[in-house]
Amino acid sequence: MTQTYLDVPFKDKDQAKALGARWDSAAKKWYAPEGKDVAVFNAWLPAGLKSDHGASSALVPAARSNNQEVALQSRGISLSQLLAGVSQAVAQAFKAGVWTLVEVVQARTNGGHVYLEVSERDANGSVLAKANATIWSTTANKILPQFEKATGASIAPGIKLLVRARPVYKPQYGFSLDVDAIDPDYTLGDLEARKREIRTRLQQEGAFDANKKLPAPWDYNAVLVIAPQGAAGLGDFQAEAKRLELFGICRFVYASSRFQGEGAAAEILRELLSALEDWKDSGVAEPDAVVVIRGGGAVNDLAWLNDYALARAICELPVPVLTGIGHERDSTILDEVANMRFDTPSKVAAGIEQVIKKRIQEAKDNFELLTSAAHRALNMVRSHVENVHVTVRAGTVRHLAMAKQETAELVGKIRLEAIQTIHDTSSQSQNLMTEVRYDAHQQLSIAKRDVPALFAEVRAEAHAAVKTARAQTTSRLEAVRDRAVLDIRRSHEVTDESFRAIGQFAKRSLADASTNSKALFREIAGQGPEKTLGRGFAIVRNAEGQPITSMALALPGNNIEIQFRDGRVGALVTEH
Repeated sequence: MTQTYLDVPFKDKDQAKALGARWDSAAKKWYAPEGKDVAVFNAWLPAGLKSDHGASSALVPAARSNNQEVALQSRGISLSQLLAGVSQAVAQAFKAGVWTLVEVVQARTNGGHVYLEVSERDANGSVLAKANATIWSTTANKILPQFEKATGASIAPGIKLLVRARPVYKPQYGFSLDVDAIDPDYTLGDLEARKREIRTRLQQEGAFDANKKLPAPWDYNAVLVIAPQGAAGLGDFQAEAKRLELFGICRFVYASSRFQGEGAAAEILRELLSALEDWKDSGVAEPDAVVVIRGGGAVNDLAWLNDYALARAICELPVPVLTGIGHERDSTILDEVANMRFDTPSKVAAGIEQVIKKRIQEAKDNFELLTSAAHRALNMVRSHVENVHVTVRAGTVRHLAMAKQETAELVGKIRLEAIQTIHDTSSQSQNLMTEVRYDAHQQLSIAKRDVPALFAEVRAEAHAAVKTARAQTTSRLEAVRDRAVLDIRRSHEVTDESFRAIGQFAKRSLADASTNSKALFREIAGQGPEKTLGRGFAIVRNAEGQPITSMALALPGNNIEIQFRDGRVGALVTEH
């Protein structure tokens, strides 16, 4: 018996089998069984046996010898024949695949075959069309690795594809699409177009770089972390962050959310705002930073984060946002609007740790500088006090010597004046005595000559004059002595007053020096780098971070760093 063999491709074997074709294991070919209308298999018949009527022949029933069968045939055809005709018509209409835009709704793999549910939606999200699609294992093994390598994405719900699909209708399974090619450029363009649309909108609204313009955290004491629950990336971050928490250096508060799938962005935003509200209600200061992290994944898994509402919220946060999403080559719109972007979650923790280490080192350096400055100031004050003490002592000795000299001069002067007064008084007394004697002799002569009777009166007057002279001499001598004693007493008082004034001056000088020393020390101890920077000064450091205090240390060609109150800048020394 001659069999009609068919040229059935592997991908059409299920359809041929559904139409009644049989498999010849010896010939390794499909064939049309005896009594079966070969027109049903027209698509796979050899060129010489194909019917010119195409698919329509499948709708014409074969003649039956049995009268009853002929009667039945006249009333209609079988469902398999009808659907086979539909299948043949579809096959004739679409002999080759057509490039079609689809969005994946569901995807599953079975036996190497990839079964998809695809759809088309309008701008409002309403479904306009839906169909099942299949990527057979031989095709999947060829095109999917190329697609994933080119895009970094995997076939998953939510991804948009440009596929080459051939419509297929199978009587047993219905309508579906056979996919034999995927254009990776379209998927990449769609993902990038979504980011570009959000980026442009944020830029037009003036919010794109709002968070990026916030000053980077100067130090970290408390951080809010948003991450998927139990994700590997979160584990990597916590492994680095636990060291900081262990020593009480920085506190980390964690909030969990889905990071992929429909509604993931809205859930992240909700959890973020809720965590910040709880933080505010606790009464503590705002966190130093918000960290958004998740581990690596396919590009389309990360594409769920390219959401306008979430990106706008990140832009408007009053605290810096740090992102560590995916791997080095991954990038989302959140990375673009964040204050700082890191390649991986563990690098975010490492970046926080580096800033903390830098602050600690700066604190050590500043403490050493302050200690050194305090020692220098203390030595200067000590030297100044010693100089003042020497000056005061020298001044005191000088004033004492001057006072002694002045006192000695005064005493000598007083002695000279007293001696001169005594001498003058003695001379005056002698002169008076001579005069008295002369007058007495004259009077005596006159008395003897003229009136002897007056002798007694003269003698009495002489005695009275002598007595008076003696009294005057004694009185003057006592006055001279009293004046000398008064002058000596005044000299002692002046000397004592001079000593008291010198002592008070010395005490005031020592007290002023002590007060000035203490005030200077308090001023030095109260001075810190931040206050100094706030008054308009700057700190210049070399490439190793050591302060440069001399122009000779800033050699031309060296890189230096200048620290201002609100940040640092790098500079290159060109010439002195």
